[in-house]
Parts: sequence; structure tokens; C-alpha cells
Amino acid sequence: MSEDEFRAALSRLSAGVVLVTAHDPEEGARGEDVGMTATAFMSVSLDPPLVMVSVRNGSRMDDLLARQPLWAVSVLSESQRHIAGRFAMKGRISDRLLFEDIPYTRGEATGAPLVGGALAIVECRTEQRVTAGDHTLVVGRVLRAGTPSAEGGPLMYFRGRYHTLG
Repeated sequence: MSEDEFRAALSRLSAGVVLVTAHDPEEGARGEDVGMTATAFMSVSLDPPLVMVSVRNGSRMDDLLARQPLWAVSVLSESQRHIAGRFAMKGRISDRLLFEDIPYTRGEATGAPLVGGALAIVECRTEQRVTAGDHTLVVGRVLRAGTPSAEGGPLMYFRGRYHTLG
């Protein structure tokens, strides 16, 4: 099986799109916010409440989450495709500029950015990191969760493109 065959087969699995964020207190005088678009995010356990996100080994987010245990997830709505695209770009501009014109608040439990208009938010503390091939599975205990917006449907990813339900 080739990498292309594997990719094509898995692209037929639709997934919700989230923005994973964390605050890096060691970057600059006030720290820096970091964000990453992800489709490999899921609930793991209700008791205790655990979620998991997969991050590429050696990525900015992987490096940060290896030393910063607090992070957050904003479940993106169908109207937030531009946010997903912006934080998924390869060779992108600095994280500071990426957040510049996006409305967000700081998570009460993590201090991480939470995107305004997101369908749901989840704040986490890392419980476990598992290396899995070229990615790391980061399992987080949910410290706080909420549904700040009921407007619109979820942003989905299918066959390499963003879609909406309906």
C-alpha cells in the first residue's frame, strides 16, 4: 500500500474541524498564543472526562504541548472556514499575526485562546502523551467545557476539503 492509497482511503472519513490553542508563556515578554487546525480530535472517556488530539511530531504545537500542559479546543462552526484554513497553512506567518483579527477570549482554566462564535469549547490539562508514528496523541483531562454558540452547523472535513452539513 502506498502513502497516497492510504491517504485516499482515509479521506473518505468525514471529521469535525477544531482549533487547538495554547499559550506559550516562555515566548516573548507576554508570551505568545499558538494555534493549530485539527481534524483528529475525539472524546476518549466520560469518567474521568478525557479527550484526545493528534499533533504532528516536531510541529510548533507538539513542541509547546510537550512543556505546557494547559490547552484548549474550539469546535469550529460552518462560518469559520477561514479560521480553519488560516491555522492549517504550511509555511505560515507568525502565530501572533494569525490571531490578530480573530475574536477570542481567554480560557478561565487554561489561559488559552477560545474562538468567538465556536460551537463548543473544551479546556484541558495533558494527562498522557503517546507517540504514534509521525504524530503524538495528546490525551487531556477536561477542566471546563461549554457551548457558547448554537448558531449554524459544524465545519466538516471530507476528501481533503472543508464542507458543511446539509
